[in-house]
Amino acid sequence: MTALTPTLVRLKLSLLRGGLRQSAGRRAAFVCSTVAAVLIGLLQMTGLIALGGFAHVENVVVIGAAVLALGWTVMPLFFPSGDETMDPTRLVMLPLRPRPLVRALLAASLVGIGPLYSLLVLTGCAVALAHGPAGWAAAVLALPLALLVCVALARTVAAANVRLLTSRRGRDLAVLSGLVIAVGAQLLNFGLQRLGSSSGLEQLGPVADVLSWVPPASALAAVHTASTGAYGVALAQLALSAAALALLIAAWARSLTRLMTAPDGSTLQGADTDAPDRASAGLLGRLLPGGRTGAVMDRTLRYIWRDPKTKAAWVTSLAIGLIVPVFNAVQGTGSVYFACFASGMLGMQMYNQFGQDSSAFWMVAMTISSPRDAYAELRARALALLLITLPYALLVTGVTTAILGDWDRLPEVLGLSLALLGAMLATGAWTSARFPYSIPQEGHRNVASGQAGLAFAAIFGGMVSAALLCAPVIAAVIWLNVAEGGAGWSWVLLPLGAVYGAGLTVAGLRLAAPRTVGRLPEILVAVSRG
Repeated sequence: MTALTPTLVRLKLSLLRGGLRQSAGRRAAFVCSTVAAVLIGLLQMTGLIALGGFAHVENVVVIGAAVLALGWTVMPLFFPSGDETMDPTRLVMLPLRPRPLVRALLAASLVGIGPLYSLLVLTGCAVALAHGPAGWAAAVLALPLALLVCVALARTVAAANVRLLTSRRGRDLAVLSGLVIAVGAQLLNFGLQRLGSSSGLEQLGPVADVLSWVPPASALAAVHTASTGAYGVALAQLALSAAALALLIAAWARSLTRLMTAPDGSTLQGADTDAPDRASAGLLGRLLPGGRTGAVMDRTLRYIWRDPKTKAAWVTSLAIGLIVPVFNAVQGTGSVYFACFASGMLGMQMYNQFGQDSSAFWMVAMTISSPRDAYAELRARALALLLITLPYALLVTGVTTAILGDWDRLPEVLGLSLALLGAMLATGAWTSARFPYSIPQEGHRNVASGQAGLAFAAIFGGMVSAALLCAPVIAAVIWLNVAEGGAGWSWVLLPLGAVYGAGLTVAGLRLAAPRTVGRLPEILVAVSRG
């Protein structure tokens, strides 16, 4: 058992070498990733060290360490297949005890690009805060302690959720990582704008004070505390991180014990899971119209709820469609017209309607024999989208208007949003028939290899066409805002935009129907790739 740790470290290195031998592309990607991680880590380390003499640098370091630990915590959830050693179920048949296995896996976890990057960043954090012999002594203890807590966090989360991460719901969660990135980018932008105010980094003081007692940030905070002479507080912060590491290792060992002794779902008799589906289908069936329209709407809504790629696209659009106008309104830099962003984001879900069916589109194609059938199919899909997009666009517009207090412009903004939504539904139906492309079921790609040009033509071309189709309503909005006495007639834009958007939708569906019938073989081939 004493040789277990070096054995697993060598195994990790062997897995790494074996993966690189598979293809030149893998080797190039690994080299580029390593070089990029080292360069970025060195730049961040240099920048943190340069900040050592500035005021409030401890706020940046403590919060930065907490963000780094958060990244280590959530990455196993979003990229469960990024490291094969994250799955301890591969070792369940070996006669290994949990605690020695934990120590060996922890040592093996320190081999990789992520730990190297984290080591560089944490080194910069420790050096930036260390002053005097006590500070440097605390830094020597805090640096490995913080790194071990980060790695143990990732391993504990992965072990506790390994059944989830290897299931379909786990893959759904991984696909939704795009949402976290998109929302996180908006939150980061909002935070950076707030930091650009007159008070600067001093605003981070209350947050840093709280995080200085949250491991592993508490270990880095102990370096600053020891440098100021508060040795008792520094020891308490270091002890807190050490205790957190011990608890994480204990939880990790407990998860390993459960994984190696408890049966999984494959060995248990499955329960009857059809009853909830039947109940929900009955409720949904009562709400939707009958015939083909209701059946197609039901199928489309189930795609949104169950298909990982479709769900990720919808959730991301819903989040960004709300964040962009509301965040800009909160900061006082936005306009009530930003509410149209919600209609634009959700209207894009009409594009590539047949691609979400993938190879199952042949079942739909069997039911389409005339332009009338194609029109009924496309109309039902558009109605299913309107069940979500229409109330959501109204909600975002109302919230943005309420934050800005610009209620006089509510009718014209609603009219413009409805016109834009109708234009995107119309162009989306047409481009779905003219530029269909496949959506791979596995991985994070949303376009199959060789079809990027089709996707670009469909999305970019459709958006430009939708903007051109909205030109009359945009011109009416501008004219009423600049004309003398035009503000009193702005309410007319609401019914005008609604009628115009509905007309565009019907016209787009009728134009797309015959093209869909004529291109059924091409559509079937295009969406079945990948």
